[in-house]
Amino acid sequence: MKLKGAYRIAAILALLALNISCDQVTKSMMRDHINIYDQYYFLDGHVTLLHVENTGAFLSLGDKLVQPFRFIVLTLLPILALIGGLVYVMVKPKMSPLMAMGIVCCIGGGIGNLYDRIAHDSVTDFVHLKFGPLQTGIFNAADVSIMIGLGLILLDGFVAKRRQNSSGASA
Repeated sequence: MKLKGAYRIAAILALLALNISCDQVTKSMMRDHINIYDQYYFLDGHVTLLHVENTGAFLSLGDKLVQPFRFIVLTLLPILALIGGLVYVMVKPKMSPLMAMGIVCCIGGGIGNLYDRIAHDSVTDFVHLKFGPLQTGIFNAADVSIMIGLGLILLDGFVAKRRQNSSGASA
């Protein structure tokens, strides 16, 4: 089902608000209730809950940059990209719902992390997963939102390709 007009914009803004809210509530809980670097283990040590303040971007990349490059790379460019993405998803009415949801999830996660960087000078991360030799970096709800968004975008590409192949085969 494709939403049109004001309903579409309202749905986009609601999904965006949900992403940002979930991210900010979880980060606030971590900052308020768990001391920095305290660790709590769950599921036989596969899930670790800990409070880390990341001054860089993904996996702390850019945390050693000096000003003004730090501001440009970690704040200004992301602001421009997020605004551009939001404008794009709002003005492109023929976009598939999966693609629109994926882009909005990525934008919501980006806004959540960007808000932290501006308000707290770092991004609060708090979950680490480890299954045998496989493990993640420490991440947060905004990162999950971004990954879900990327998954939805990839799924949309797969679905569109299958649709294109099936319509081409029947022609």
